[in-house]
Amino acid sequence: MAAASLAGGHGALAVEPPREPRLLFTSRGKTGVVSLKDAAVRYLELNVPNQATWQPGPSFPDGERIILLSMEPRRDGPGKPFDEYYTQTPTHIWSYHLDSGELTELCTRERMAPFVTPALLIGDERLLVQVVKDRVGQIISVRLDGSDPVPFTKAGEGLPYGLSLSPDQRRVAYHLASPEGYQVWTADTDGGNRVRVAADPSHLYFGTGWSPDGKWVNYVDCHYHTDPGHDWADVCVGRAAGGEHRVLTKNQAMWFAATYGNEQTRGGGSNVPGWTPAGGVLFPRRSPGAQVPWQYRVGQADLDHFNRAFKPGEAKGGSQIVRLDPASGTIAELTPAKDNVWDFRSSVSADGKHLVFCRAATGEGPGIWVADADGGQPRLITRGIDDFGADHPRWV
Repeated sequence: MAAASLAGGHGALAVEPPREPRLLFTSRGKTGVVSLKDAAVRYLELNVPNQATWQPGPSFPDGERIILLSMEPRRDGPGKPFDEYYTQTPTHIWSYHLDSGELTELCTRERMAPFVTPALLIGDERLLVQVVKDRVGQIISVRLDGSDPVPFTKAGEGLPYGLSLSPDQRRVAYHLASPEGYQVWTADTDGGNRVRVAADPSHLYFGTGWSPDGKWVNYVDCHYHTDPGHDWADVCVGRAAGGEHRVLTKNQAMWFAATYGNEQTRGGGSNVPGWTPAGGVLFPRRSPGAQVPWQYRVGQADLDHFNRAFKPGEAKGGSQIVRLDPASGTIAELTPAKDNVWDFRSSVSADGKHLVFCRAATGEGPGIWVADADGGQPRLITRGIDDFGADHPRWV
Protein backbone atom coordinates (compact mmCIF):
# COMPACT_ATOMS: atom_id res chain seq x y z
CA MET A 1 0.00 0.00 0.00
CA ALA A 2 2.83 2.40 0.83
CA ALA A 3 4.53 1.60 -2.42
CA ALA A 4 1.32 2.17 -4.32
CA SER A 5 0.78 5.58 -2.77
CA LEU A 6 4.36 6.59 -3.50
CA ALA A 7 3.88 5.56 -7.11
CA GLY A 8 1.15 8.10 -7.63
CA GLY A 9 -1.46 7.94 -4.89
CA HIS A 10 -4.08 6.09 -6.93
CA GLY A 11 -3.82 2.72 -5.20
CA ALA A 12 -1.93 0.98 -8.03
CA LEU A 13 1.68 0.82 -9.14
CA ALA A 14 2.54 2.57 -12.36
CA VAL A 15 3.43 0.00 -15.01
CA GLU A 16 6.09 0.92 -17.52
CA PRO A 17 5.73 -0.43 -21.05
CA PRO A 18 8.11 -3.28 -21.81
CA ARG A 19 11.44 -2.18 -23.24
CA GLU A 20 12.30 -3.19 -26.76
CA PRO A 21 14.97 -5.91 -26.75
CA ARG A 22 18.55 -4.67 -26.98
CA LEU A 23 21.64 -6.35 -28.37
CA LEU A 24 25.32 -6.03 -27.61
CA PHE A 25 28.10 -7.00 -30.01
CA THR A 26 31.76 -6.33 -30.73
CA SER A 27 33.52 -4.77 -33.71
CA ARG A 28 37.19 -3.83 -34.00
CA GLY A 29 37.69 -3.80 -30.25
CA LYS A 30 34.60 -1.72 -29.46
CA THR A 31 31.24 -2.63 -27.95
CA GLY A 32 28.13 -1.84 -29.99
CA VAL A 33 24.54 -1.50 -28.78
CA VAL A 34 21.41 -2.02 -30.89
CA SER A 35 17.79 -1.32 -29.97
CA LEU A 36 15.38 -3.35 -32.07
CA LYS A 37 12.85 -0.54 -31.89
CA ASP A 38 14.65 1.39 -34.60
CA ALA A 39 17.67 -0.85 -35.32
CA ALA A 40 19.94 2.10 -34.51
CA VAL A 41 23.54 1.16 -33.80
CA ARG A 42 25.78 3.07 -31.44
CA TYR A 43 29.25 2.34 -30.12
CA LEU A 44 30.30 2.97 -26.56
CA GLU A 45 32.87 5.76 -26.48
CA LEU A 46 34.66 5.17 -23.20
CA ASN A 47 37.40 7.64 -22.39
CA VAL A 48 39.72 5.50 -20.28
CA PRO A 49 43.46 5.73 -20.95
CA ASN A 50 45.48 2.75 -22.21
CA GLN A 51 42.54 0.45 -22.90
CA ALA A 52 42.94 -1.23 -26.28
CA THR A 53 39.70 -3.22 -26.48
CA TRP A 54 36.27 -3.37 -24.86
CA GLN A 55 33.82 -6.26 -24.87
CA PRO A 56 30.48 -6.92 -23.14
CA GLY A 57 30.03 -9.44 -20.36
CA PRO A 58 26.98 -10.47 -18.33
CA SER A 59 23.93 -8.27 -17.84
CA PHE A 60 22.64 -7.26 -14.41
CA PRO A 61 19.12 -8.43 -13.50
CA ASP A 62 17.76 -4.88 -13.86
CA GLY A 63 18.43 -4.93 -17.61
CA GLU A 64 19.96 -1.46 -17.40
CA ARG A 65 23.55 -2.29 -16.47
CA ILE A 66 26.08 -4.59 -18.03
CA ILE A 67 29.55 -5.84 -17.20
CA LEU A 68 32.31 -4.68 -19.53
CA LEU A 69 35.82 -6.07 -19.88
CA SER A 70 38.63 -3.86 -21.13
CA MET A 71 42.16 -4.96 -21.95
CA GLU A 72 45.36 -3.04 -22.21
CA PRO A 73 47.57 -3.63 -25.28
CA ARG A 74 48.25 -7.35 -25.55
CA ARG A 75 51.52 -8.69 -24.23
CA ASP A 76 51.79 -11.54 -26.74
CA GLY A 77 53.03 -11.11 -30.29
CA PRO A 78 56.05 -11.92 -32.45
CA GLY A 79 58.51 -13.85 -30.33
CA LYS A 80 56.05 -13.96 -27.42
CA PRO A 81 53.85 -17.08 -27.67
CA PHE A 82 50.14 -16.72 -26.98
CA ASP A 83 49.93 -19.37 -24.27
CA GLU A 84 52.64 -17.71 -22.18
CA TYR A 85 52.21 -13.99 -22.75
CA TYR A 86 48.52 -13.36 -23.52
CA THR A 87 47.45 -13.78 -19.91
CA GLN A 88 50.09 -11.30 -18.82
CA THR A 89 47.90 -8.61 -20.38
CA PRO A 90 46.31 -6.41 -17.66
CA THR A 91 42.51 -6.39 -17.75
CA HIS A 92 39.84 -4.25 -16.07
CA ILE A 93 36.22 -5.07 -15.19
CA TRP A 94 33.53 -2.38 -15.21
CA SER A 95 29.85 -1.78 -14.55
CA TYR A 96 28.23 0.31 -17.30
CA HIS A 97 24.74 1.85 -17.29
CA LEU A 98 23.37 1.65 -20.84
CA ASP A 99 21.19 4.76 -20.54
CA SER A 100 23.14 7.12 -18.29
CA GLY A 101 26.61 6.07 -19.45
CA GLU A 102 27.85 5.74 -15.87
CA LEU A 103 31.05 3.68 -15.82
CA THR A 104 32.40 2.22 -12.57
CA GLU A 105 35.44 0.01 -12.24
CA LEU A 106 34.86 -3.23 -10.32
CA CYS A 107 37.17 -5.80 -8.74
CA THR A 108 39.85 -3.31 -7.73
CA ARG A 109 40.34 -4.66 -4.19
CA GLU A 110 42.46 -7.71 -3.41
CA ARG A 111 43.34 -8.19 -7.05
CA MET A 112 45.00 -11.55 -7.56
CA ALA A 113 46.63 -11.24 -11.00
CA PRO A 114 46.94 -8.86 -13.97
CA PHE A 115 44.59 -11.07 -16.02
CA VAL A 116 41.14 -11.26 -14.41
CA THR A 117 38.01 -11.63 -16.55
CA PRO A 118 34.28 -11.81 -15.73
CA ALA A 119 32.83 -15.31 -16.01
CA LEU A 120 29.35 -15.15 -14.46
CA LEU A 121 27.28 -12.65 -12.50
CA ILE A 122 25.55 -14.08 -9.43
CA GLY A 123 22.68 -11.70 -8.68
CA ASP A 124 23.64 -8.12 -7.82
CA GLU A 125 26.33 -8.84 -5.26
CA ARG A 126 28.87 -11.41 -6.45
CA LEU A 127 30.81 -12.16 -9.60
CA LEU A 128 32.60 -15.32 -10.66
CA VAL A 129 35.87 -14.29 -12.28
CA GLN A 130 38.50 -16.25 -14.13
CA VAL A 131 41.96 -15.60 -12.72
CA VAL A 132 45.08 -16.75 -14.58
CA LYS A 133 48.35 -16.50 -12.68
CA ASP A 134 51.63 -18.10 -13.73
CA ARG A 135 49.71 -19.87 -16.54
CA VAL A 136 47.36 -21.53 -14.05
CA GLY A 137 43.68 -20.60 -14.18
CA GLN A 138 40.81 -20.97 -11.76
CA ILE A 139 37.42 -19.45 -10.99
CA ILE A 140 37.11 -17.22 -7.92
CA SER A 141 33.91 -15.81 -6.40
CA VAL A 142 34.26 -12.17 -5.32
CA ARG A 143 32.12 -9.27 -4.25
CA LEU A 144 31.72 -6.68 -6.98
CA ASP A 145 34.54 -4.59 -5.53
CA GLY A 146 36.87 -7.61 -5.63
CA SER A 147 36.86 -8.25 -1.90
CA ASP A 148 36.05 -11.50 -0.09
CA PRO A 149 37.63 -13.84 -2.69
CA VAL A 150 36.48 -17.45 -2.35
CA PRO A 151 37.77 -20.23 -4.65
CA PHE A 152 35.03 -21.75 -6.84
CA THR A 153 37.48 -24.20 -8.44
CA LYS A 154 40.94 -25.23 -7.33
CA ALA A 155 44.20 -24.12 -8.91
CA GLY A 156 45.81 -26.95 -10.82
CA GLU A 157 42.71 -29.00 -11.58
CA GLY A 158 42.32 -27.38 -15.01
CA LEU A 159 41.11 -24.20 -16.65
CA PRO A 160 37.36 -23.69 -16.10
CA TYR A 161 35.30 -21.54 -18.46
CA GLY A 162 32.06 -21.62 -20.44
CA LEU A 163 30.01 -20.88 -17.29
CA SER A 164 26.21 -20.59 -17.21
CA LEU A 165 23.68 -20.04 -14.43
CA SER A 166 20.64 -22.25 -13.83
CA PRO A 167 17.18 -20.66 -14.19
CA ASP A 168 16.68 -20.73 -10.41
CA GLN A 169 20.15 -19.14 -9.96
CA ARG A 170 21.25 -21.89 -7.56
CA ARG A 171 23.60 -23.91 -9.76
CA VAL A 172 26.41 -23.22 -12.20
CA ALA A 173 27.44 -25.31 -15.20
CA TYR A 174 30.91 -25.08 -16.72
CA HIS A 175 33.48 -27.03 -18.64
CA LEU A 176 36.88 -27.82 -17.22
CA ALA A 177 39.96 -28.16 -19.41
CA SER A 178 41.52 -30.69 -17.07
CA PRO A 179 44.58 -32.96 -17.35
CA GLU A 180 42.07 -35.75 -18.10
CA GLY A 181 40.42 -33.80 -20.94
CA TYR A 182 37.59 -31.30 -21.34
CA GLN A 183 34.76 -32.18 -18.97
CA VAL A 184 31.34 -30.70 -18.11
CA TRP A 185 30.36 -30.11 -14.48
CA THR A 186 27.62 -28.49 -12.42
CA ALA A 187 28.00 -27.05 -8.92
CA ASP A 188 26.38 -24.76 -6.39
CA THR A 189 27.15 -21.08 -6.85
CA ASP A 190 29.86 -21.37 -4.17
CA GLY A 191 31.49 -24.29 -6.01
CA GLY A 192 30.20 -26.99 -3.67
CA ASN A 193 28.19 -30.13 -4.43
CA ARG A 194 29.91 -30.73 -7.75
CA VAL A 195 28.46 -33.20 -10.25
CA ARG A 196 30.30 -34.44 -13.33
CA VAL A 197 27.94 -34.43 -16.31
CA ALA A 198 30.23 -35.58 -19.14
CA ALA A 199 33.86 -36.73 -19.29
CA ASP A 200 35.89 -38.90 -21.67
CA PRO A 201 39.58 -38.38 -22.45
CA SER A 202 38.97 -39.14 -26.13
CA HIS A 203 36.27 -36.45 -26.44
CA LEU A 204 36.38 -32.68 -26.01
CA TYR A 205 33.22 -31.52 -24.19
CA PHE A 206 32.81 -27.75 -24.39
CA GLY A 207 30.37 -24.93 -23.55
CA THR A 208 27.32 -25.06 -21.29
CA GLY A 209 23.76 -23.79 -21.30
CA TRP A 210 20.81 -24.62 -19.08
CA SER A 211 17.45 -25.79 -20.38
CA PRO A 212 14.52 -23.54 -19.42
CA ASP A 213 13.29 -26.14 -16.88
CA GLY A 214 16.75 -26.40 -15.29
CA LYS A 215 16.96 -30.17 -15.75
CA TRP A 216 19.42 -30.37 -18.65
CA VAL A 217 22.68 -28.78 -19.76
CA ASN A 218 23.70 -28.63 -23.40
CA TYR A 219 27.30 -28.69 -24.68
CA VAL A 220 29.28 -29.97 -27.65
CA ASP A 221 31.41 -33.05 -28.28
CA CYS A 222 34.40 -32.53 -30.58
CA HIS A 223 36.40 -35.52 -31.84
CA TYR A 224 39.65 -33.64 -31.47
CA HIS A 225 41.96 -36.56 -32.24
CA THR A 226 40.78 -36.58 -35.86
CA ASP A 227 39.91 -32.87 -35.94
CA PRO A 228 42.80 -30.98 -34.32
CA GLY A 229 41.45 -27.64 -35.52
CA HIS A 230 38.14 -28.29 -33.69
CA ASP A 231 36.16 -27.27 -36.77
CA TRP A 232 33.20 -29.57 -36.07
CA ALA A 233 31.32 -31.12 -33.14
CA ASP A 234 28.11 -32.88 -32.17
CA VAL A 235 25.43 -31.34 -29.95
CA CYS A 236 24.82 -33.06 -26.62
CA VAL A 237 22.65 -32.72 -23.54
CA GLY A 238 23.27 -34.14 -20.10
CA ARG A 239 21.19 -34.21 -16.96
CA ALA A 240 22.26 -31.37 -14.70
CA ALA A 241 22.09 -33.77 -11.76
CA GLY A 242 24.28 -36.30 -13.62
CA GLY A 243 23.52 -39.80 -14.77
CA GLU A 244 22.54 -39.25 -18.41
CA HIS A 245 24.53 -38.00 -21.40
CA ARG A 246 22.90 -37.91 -24.84
CA VAL A 247 24.42 -37.08 -28.23
CA LEU A 248 21.70 -35.41 -30.32
CA THR A 249 23.43 -35.15 -33.71
CA LYS A 250 25.62 -37.37 -35.87
CA ASN A 251 28.80 -37.06 -37.91
CA GLN A 252 30.03 -33.90 -36.14
CA ALA A 253 27.18 -31.89 -37.62
CA MET A 254 27.81 -28.56 -35.87
CA TRP A 255 30.27 -25.85 -36.93
CA PHE A 256 32.31 -25.48 -33.74
CA ALA A 257 35.45 -23.36 -34.24
CA ALA A 258 34.10 -20.37 -36.14
CA THR A 259 36.68 -18.71 -38.40
CA TYR A 260 35.95 -16.01 -40.94
CA GLY A 261 37.22 -13.06 -42.94
CA ASN A 262 40.31 -12.49 -45.05
CA GLU A 263 43.86 -11.53 -44.16
CA GLN A 264 42.68 -8.08 -43.02
CA THR A 265 39.44 -9.04 -41.27
CA ARG A 266 40.15 -12.51 -39.91
CA GLY A 267 38.60 -13.54 -36.62
CA GLY A 268 36.72 -16.29 -34.85
CA GLY A 269 35.80 -17.96 -31.60
CA SER A 270 34.00 -21.10 -30.48
CA ASN A 271 30.34 -21.62 -31.31
CA VAL A 272 28.12 -23.14 -28.62
CA PRO A 273 24.52 -24.35 -28.87
CA GLY A 274 21.75 -22.31 -27.27
CA TRP A 275 18.27 -22.91 -25.90
CA THR A 276 15.01 -21.33 -26.95
CA PRO A 277 12.49 -20.37 -24.24
CA ALA A 278 10.34 -23.30 -25.41
CA GLY A 279 13.15 -25.86 -24.94
CA GLY A 280 14.55 -26.18 -28.45
CA VAL A 281 18.29 -26.24 -29.12
CA LEU A 282 19.82 -23.82 -31.63
CA PHE A 283 23.07 -24.60 -33.42
CA PRO A 284 24.89 -23.85 -36.70
CA ARG A 285 24.61 -27.00 -38.84
CA ARG A 286 27.25 -27.51 -41.49
CA SER A 287 26.45 -28.77 -44.96
CA PRO A 288 27.75 -32.25 -45.82
CA GLY A 289 31.40 -32.12 -46.82
CA ALA A 290 31.81 -28.49 -45.75
CA GLN A 291 35.36 -27.10 -45.71
CA VAL A 292 36.24 -23.78 -44.06
CA PRO A 293 38.44 -21.27 -45.93
CA TRP A 294 40.76 -20.86 -42.93
CA GLN A 295 42.34 -24.31 -42.69
CA TYR A 296 44.06 -25.44 -39.51
CA ARG A 297 47.83 -25.88 -39.88
CA VAL A 298 48.40 -29.38 -38.56
CA GLY A 299 51.78 -29.84 -36.92
CA GLN A 300 52.57 -26.11 -36.84
CA ALA A 301 53.39 -24.28 -33.63
CA ASP A 302 50.38 -22.24 -32.50
CA LEU A 303 51.77 -18.78 -31.75
CA ASP A 304 48.57 -16.73 -32.03
CA HIS A 305 45.68 -19.03 -30.96
CA PHE A 306 44.55 -19.07 -34.61
CA ASN A 307 47.17 -21.09 -36.49
CA ARG A 308 45.35 -21.24 -39.82
CA ALA A 309 46.15 -20.74 -43.49
CA PHE A 310 43.74 -18.80 -45.71
CA LYS A 311 42.67 -21.00 -48.63
CA PRO A 312 39.37 -19.59 -49.93
CA GLY A 313 39.68 -21.52 -53.19
CA GLU A 314 39.37 -24.78 -51.27
CA ALA A 315 36.32 -23.73 -49.20
CA LYS A 316 33.16 -25.76 -49.73
CA GLY A 317 29.60 -25.61 -48.45
CA GLY A 318 28.53 -23.49 -45.50
CA SER A 319 26.38 -23.55 -42.37
CA GLN A 320 22.82 -22.65 -41.42
CA ILE A 321 20.95 -22.02 -38.17
CA VAL A 322 18.64 -24.86 -37.15
CA ARG A 323 16.46 -25.61 -34.14
CA LEU A 324 16.52 -29.17 -32.77
CA ASP A 325 13.84 -30.73 -30.58
CA PRO A 326 15.79 -32.79 -27.99
CA ALA A 327 12.83 -35.10 -27.35
CA SER A 328 11.90 -36.04 -30.91
CA GLY A 329 15.13 -35.26 -32.74
CA THR A 330 13.29 -33.25 -35.38
CA ILE A 331 15.09 -30.25 -36.88
CA ALA A 332 13.62 -26.99 -38.18
CA GLU A 333 15.69 -24.91 -40.58
CA LEU A 334 15.69 -21.26 -39.50
CA THR A 335 18.09 -19.97 -42.15
CA PRO A 336 18.69 -21.45 -45.60
CA ALA A 337 21.65 -23.64 -46.50
CA LYS A 338 23.75 -21.88 -49.15
CA ASP A 339 27.22 -22.52 -50.49
CA ASN A 340 29.83 -20.04 -49.21
CA VAL A 341 27.43 -18.61 -46.60
CA TRP A 342 28.26 -19.30 -42.94
CA ASP A 343 25.56 -18.59 -40.34
CA PHE A 344 26.54 -18.93 -36.67
CA ARG A 345 26.28 -17.43 -33.10
CA SER A 346 22.50 -17.70 -32.84
CA SER A 347 20.31 -16.96 -29.83
CA VAL A 348 16.68 -16.10 -29.14
CA SER A 349 15.53 -13.08 -27.14
CA ALA A 350 14.05 -13.65 -23.68
CA ASP A 351 10.53 -12.96 -24.96
CA GLY A 352 10.97 -15.69 -27.58
CA LYS A 353 10.15 -13.37 -30.49
CA HIS A 354 13.50 -12.58 -32.09
CA LEU A 355 16.46 -14.53 -33.43
CA VAL A 356 19.93 -13.00 -33.75
CA PHE A 357 22.82 -14.58 -35.63
CA CYS A 358 26.00 -13.78 -37.51
CA ARG A 359 26.36 -14.34 -41.25
CA ALA A 360 29.65 -14.31 -43.13
CA ALA A 361 30.31 -15.04 -46.77
CA THR A 362 33.49 -16.97 -47.51
CA GLY A 363 36.44 -14.62 -47.10
CA GLU A 364 34.37 -11.79 -45.61
CA GLY A 365 33.78 -10.46 -42.09
CA PRO A 366 30.44 -11.28 -40.46
CA GLY A 367 27.37 -9.10 -40.12
CA ILE A 368 24.77 -9.12 -37.34
CA TRP A 369 21.35 -10.28 -38.54
CA VAL A 370 17.99 -10.33 -36.75
CA ALA A 371 14.92 -12.35 -37.75
CA ASP A 372 11.66 -13.54 -36.29
CA ALA A 373 12.13 -16.51 -33.98
CA ASP A 374 11.12 -18.89 -36.79
CA GLY A 375 13.67 -17.34 -39.13
CA GLY A 376 11.18 -15.17 -40.99
CA GLN A 377 11.89 -11.60 -42.09
CA PRO A 378 15.69 -11.72 -41.73
CA ARG A 379 17.35 -8.32 -41.85
CA LEU A 380 20.93 -7.12 -41.69
CA ILE A 381 21.61 -4.84 -38.72
CA THR A 382 25.29 -3.99 -39.20
CA ARG A 383 28.55 -5.18 -40.67
CA GLY A 384 30.49 -3.40 -37.97
CA ILE A 385 32.88 -0.47 -38.00
CA ASP A 386 33.94 0.35 -41.57
CA ASP A 387 32.27 -2.92 -42.62
CA PHE A 388 35.18 -4.86 -41.09
CA GLY A 389 32.82 -7.24 -39.34
CA ALA A 390 30.64 -7.56 -36.22
CA ASP A 391 30.60 -10.57 -33.91
CA HIS A 392 29.52 -12.02 -30.57
CA PRO A 393 25.93 -10.70 -30.43
CA ARG A 394 24.15 -11.17 -27.10
CA TRP A 395 20.81 -10.05 -25.72
CA VAL A 396 20.72 -7.67 -22.77
